[in-house]
Amino acid sequence: MRLSRRSLLASATAATAATAASVSLTPTSPTAESHMHLRTGFERLAANGYAQLSGERTGIVTNPTGVTRDVRHIVDVMHADDRVNLVAVFGPEHGFRGTAQAGGSEGRYDDPATGLPVYDTYLKSGQALADVFTASGVDTVVFDIQDAGARFYTYIWTLYDCMEAAQLAGKRFVVLDRPNPLTGRAAQGPVLHKEFATFVGRQPISQAHGMTVAELARLFNGEFLTAPVELDTVPMTGWKRSQWFDASGLPWVPPSPNMPTPDTALAYAGTCLFEGTNLSEGRGTTRPFELLGAEGIDGKWAAAVNALGLPGVRFREAYFAPTFSKFQGKTIGGVQIHVHDRDAYDPVRTGIALLVTAKQAWSGFAWRSDNWIDKLTGSARVRTAIDAGASTDEVVAGWQEELAAFRRVRAEYLLYG
Repeated sequence: MRLSRRSLLASATAATAATAASVSLTPTSPTAESHMHLRTGFERLAANGYAQLSGERTGIVTNPTGVTRDVRHIVDVMHADDRVNLVAVFGPEHGFRGTAQAGGSEGRYDDPATGLPVYDTYLKSGQALADVFTASGVDTVVFDIQDAGARFYTYIWTLYDCMEAAQLAGKRFVVLDRPNPLTGRAAQGPVLHKEFATFVGRQPISQAHGMTVAELARLFNGEFLTAPVELDTVPMTGWKRSQWFDASGLPWVPPSPNMPTPDTALAYAGTCLFEGTNLSEGRGTTRPFELLGAEGIDGKWAAAVNALGLPGVRFREAYFAPTFSKFQGKTIGGVQIHVHDRDAYDPVRTGIALLVTAKQAWSGFAWRSDNWIDKLTGSARVRTAIDAGASTDEVVAGWQEELAAFRRVRAEYLLYG
């Protein structure tokens, strides 16, 4: 019997979803655009005179990454342009202007620069968030935030929650696309099981999804939302799936306080898993997610993981003293990740290898008592396999069937070659 796309995904993750179509501006051929600079969704929207927002009272979900090529914030640009009626801003985790640390937001206030009301979306979803959209008086909600490419980065779930809330409130939803800094070449890693759904993973997608936010919006609308929202995506032109962020010509603005560079994002897709352990994931250093360690770790860990010969990466014995978070003010030992071949590097496999070898090299290794690692990986499988002594290859083999099913579903929603 032939299975549908939805059946494939549901059988792998026990998820159910509704089918819906989205209205999109089709990007021109990447080949035809290869001689041009990349144009973001916002650049295309503005070049078209904001025609997609004509006559609409518009609100925008954004943060400090919502900038133009010359690093002006798009809220400031849109507010000053008579062709668009911008009436509200919605801030995610860390806030619209980015002043809050992890797990925080800026609350409700009026933006000093524009006078626009700023509403807080963080930790709001469903009808509660729909009520925020209704109270704001907007007709259309626009989304423009730079993603980091990993399932547990919360902005894509802000996107999901806002789409769901916009549907409940009867609002139209427009997504302005930006590059995936990890490229869009492939989906990698374990797929979330629905019973482990949280704000670091609402729906069954892979750990490194290899999609842009517009592609994810199409996936969410077509596979996961109970009822589809009226969706319009504004894709980029001149972007190829193989393209790294530094080839885009766009400025990198840290999307959160511990994501200072695109290199951080590349490591984060695997080493964020250390948030589920008692080791430091490098918060409080200048190299978060590239430095990992704890008290009592020495060079044995670096030697053990280097011995695996993982492609595209080497590991340096490192010592550091975090200024906040785990081991604040203490000098600890561990490793620094040095990626020398991005195209060969697999961040998820590397993250698993680091967990396996850390447990072998350090007797003090422990999971967080709340099993947060299960929320990050999407099931209990990784934790229980590592505890049972599984090798990196054995852990990675455990998710291949579910990953293949997700890849087949994902392929239906891709916008770029």
